[in-house]
Amino acid sequence: MEHFLFKQLAFVRSQTLKLMDGVTEELAERIPDGFRNNIRWNLGHIYVVLERFAFQYIGLPQHLPEGFKERFEYGTSPLNTPDSVLVPTLQELETLLKEQHQRIHEALANRLQEKVTPYTTSAGITLDTPEQFLSLNLYHEGMHLSVIKLYKSLLSR
Repeated sequence: MEHFLFKQLAFVRSQTLKLMDGVTEELAERIPDGFRNNIRWNLGHIYVVLERFAFQYIGLPQHLPEGFKERFEYGTSPLNTPDSVLVPTLQELETLLKEQHQRIHEALANRLQEKVTPYTTSAGITLDTPEQFLSLNLYHEGMHLSVIKLYKSLLSR
């Protein structure tokens, strides 16, 4: 039987993908006044953080296309990313976001309770199993899902 966590991850990801409906390349690049990121950055950041949570901290290889670390990692912004760093299209981001869940399920379905080297997040929570990393990702992706909703609303005025 599939672990409930994979169902939750799939649900949250489906909500993120639904938010992409109606987002154009131009809209994805706009940064609302008073903010430092855009919709494209939030989508890429969601992808990069889950790669880290699902693979890097567990000692598995990540699938990070060229430029993703420089463009979407924590602390980056389109305002200070060099123009030489590739910008993925929305279609590329959508494909990566859709395929990510299956790779995670295949890699971790039987490893959720394995102890890994503990990692303490910038918020101060310590994680030491794949299940804990994936559970925290539900919160993280949900936060960015709300930001994307906000940006869509602000930019459509």
